[in-house]
Amino acid sequence: MFLARVYVTLKPAVNDPQGLTVMGGLHSLGYDAVSDVRIGKYLEIRLDAGDQETAEQAVAGMCDQLLANPVIEDFRFTLEQV
Repeated sequence: MFLARVYVTLKPAVNDPQGLTVMGGLHSLGYDAVSDVRIGKYLEIRLDAGDQETAEQAVAGMCDQLLANPVIEDFRFTLEQV
């Protein structure tokens, strides 16, 4: 059994209106030192795989095909045996 922690973020060149809204809210609360906020997604996926390499390939495939939009998003993940 493996646990994948997947982080999906917008590419740097993509506008992030949610991030701008959160940054505005933080500024209104007095956190003026905040200069940028980017919003992303975090997923935890447990999967049965025979070995680490198979699990890595499966998670990368999930990200490429469904979890991240490769046009506007990047992804990275960590994998640990549980």
